[in-house]
Amino acid sequence: MLGIVLGLLLLGFTISAAASGVLARVGRSIGALDSQGSNGHVKVLRSVPNIGGIAIFWSAVGPLAGGIALVLLAPERLQEWAPSLEPHLTHAQATANDWIVIVAGALVLHVMGLVDDRRAIAAWPKLGLQLSVAIATVLLSDVRLLHAVTADYAWGEIASIALTVAWIVVVVNAVNFIDNMDGLAGGVAMIAALCFMVATILNGQWFIASALALLAGSLAGFLVWNVPPATIFMGDGGSLFIGYILATLAARTTFVDAAHPDFALGTAWYGVFMPLLVLAIPLYDGVYVTVWRLRRGKSPFVGGHEHISHRLVQLGLSKRRAVFVLWLLTAVTASSGIGLGLMKPWQAALVGIQLMGIFLVMLVLETSVARIEDPLPEQDRR
Repeated sequence: MLGIVLGLLLLGFTISAAASGVLARVGRSIGALDSQGSNGHVKVLRSVPNIGGIAIFWSAVGPLAGGIALVLLAPERLQEWAPSLEPHLTHAQATANDWIVIVAGALVLHVMGLVDDRRAIAAWPKLGLQLSVAIATVLLSDVRLLHAVTADYAWGEIASIALTVAWIVVVVNAVNFIDNMDGLAGGVAMIAALCFMVATILNGQWFIASALALLAGSLAGFLVWNVPPATIFMGDGGSLFIGYILATLAARTTFVDAAHPDFALGTAWYGVFMPLLVLAIPLYDGVYVTVWRLRRGKSPFVGGHEHISHRLVQLGLSKRRAVFVLWLLTAVTASSGIGLGLMKPWQAALVGIQLMGIFLVMLVLETSVARIEDPLPEQDRR
């Protein structure tokens, strides 16, 4: 199975790299270029196509949908092509509905993003559709956070549903928010997908690992054309569904299993916080920007230049170096989370302190620039 996962990683990369290059030329020829977005959005427009999300989507979700179809309609043929799948086919058929729901949700957000890239959709309708997709995903599939932990409580089912819906919406918007500089969202999401993939390989969740491999490979192929200076952007047609895939697959992953002492990712309860470590940088940026905008009476969904990437540039880093710094920070926090459930309590506490230290340094840097660039209104300075 490991060979299949790595093969899918390469497949996603190959399709995406080729498709992104083609779309870069097509987008320029048809005028599908960077767009202003919603009213009030602070953005410098560039003559760069913003349809790269199409390449990522069909390189990641296309093969995934094809695999689901084979599992349901031609399992014998699939077994002939990949004999190592035989022990896993029964489970794949049993969970096929969950995968269909995930693919459908990704498609809805992808299409919404493509429409938004051409003709801006107002913030609240976008949020409403995201919320609808998240609710439908949770109610129609087995995508649940902490379901095993809360199952013994009367309120457990409702708590798990509410937490998962909130998680999906928050991650979708966190990835969308961080898509503000060449190569940033693609690189951060790729690192996150790779870390989740490693975790699912270790605990033997091979189908989730396969989906993550396709996503990581597709993002890597897209980055060939998206690293600074980019020749194509992913647009909302990419960032929205990427956040959704990361959120739903994280919710389906088993990070802790206290019933099995030899579980590869550990038995310690705090292992459930691994997704927060893997996605720490986009989540931090999303929270900071939301609080910053709300304190100044602005909509959190109207873009501006107050993201951590912009602050690093304002401090003197080049855009390329700012993106590399955030890739590196993502790799540090994400890799720390993989073995969280295996750590002793004091070791996990050190990881938590490390994460808080990173956040504190970022906060100091951001607020130092913000005091000069973006002062609070007079009534809020007391």
